[in-house]
Amino acid sequence: MVTIYGTITEYMGTAYTGHGISHKYDKLIDTAKHVIFLKSAPTNALSPLLQDIASHFIKRGLFVDRFMNPIQPDKTDAVYVRGENLLILQASHPVAVEPVELGGRHKVVSFYDVYDDRKLKELNDRVVATKAEAEEALQKTLSSLSEAKHIHDDWEAVNIVRMMWREHEQLIESLKQELFGSMKLHKESGVAHRIIGSLSAGGAKDFIPSITSRAKRRLLIKGLSGSGKSTLMKALGKEAERRGIDVLYGWCGLDPASVDLVLFPELSVCLFDATKPHEYEPELKGDEILDLLSLCAEDPEAEEKVAPIEEAYKEKILDASGYMHAYANAMREVKTSLDSAIDQKVFAEREAAVWDLLPS
Repeated sequence: MVTIYGTITEYMGTAYTGHGISHKYDKLIDTAKHVIFLKSAPTNALSPLLQDIASHFIKRGLFVDRFMNPIQPDKTDAVYVRGENLLILQASHPVAVEPVELGGRHKVVSFYDVYDDRKLKELNDRVVATKAEAEEALQKTLSSLSEAKHIHDDWEAVNIVRMMWREHEQLIESLKQELFGSMKLHKESGVAHRIIGSLSAGGAKDFIPSITSRAKRRLLIKGLSGSGKSTLMKALGKEAERRGIDVLYGWCGLDPASVDLVLFPELSVCLFDATKPHEYEPELKGDEILDLLSLCAEDPEAEEKVAPIEEAYKEKILDASGYMHAYANAMREVKTSLDSAIDQKVFAEREAAVWDLLPS
């Protein structure tokens, strides 16, 4: 007897962006059939539980999306089981989301009372002080990212005026014909939204290899800032939606309004921004370059303008990376301290309560 396992795809659960902390959990919560909200203090203790749940459903042959923590990319913040349309997420940290259908689709398991009060009192002063350090570092991180985003906007503006936009529009129309032809499915398009990466403690981190691993054809988009990479992908996504073709939009980790990836699972085709900070080259069978560089007219004056803007941008990203490193270190200390005060017997009871809520 051959055992058929499902697969797991990794995404970033949240992103630290130029507009604050971004996530797409709200869209999943709106559409999921079942949502289990895990409420807790900052902790690493829930990650193994979520990973065990993911493994459980993979062994049942189901497809699982695992959402990772940006400051600790090896830790799991949430799991979505596609076949069951089931979402289980840490709903207090790093972002707080609340149930709105208690008694219906939404269930809550609280881990706030799994601590030994005596140990918590002993740790309180240190935890409070470290959390304050973390919050200060986080605010500096977000401030630096905001400044970097504004500088990046200036960078894009220089290139926008020298783009051959008519040719860009023609390329989009050509791709629509090439990818979709006369295809029109008699169903509503399934649309998913995911974050592909974020600034993390070790710099920019993305999950493009995991997201695109099963695509037979990958188009790696090469283009300058402001050359319409996101515009192209959004246009193709909207065309696919119009034709009833499923679409996954992968959103940017710096600008939450920008798309860095679009995947058409039914066609096994993916397009993504393959320039910095997630620079990729063709490496798999079916990979090809989609060149937007040639649509940006050469302009020595523009290139002179870009040089200092690019340098200022890099400096702000470097500042943000340093503050993010400090934030991550402080939060790891907070979690380690609080986790040391967990009453394991009570914690195991709460874990069992979560398992009891899962579909059999």
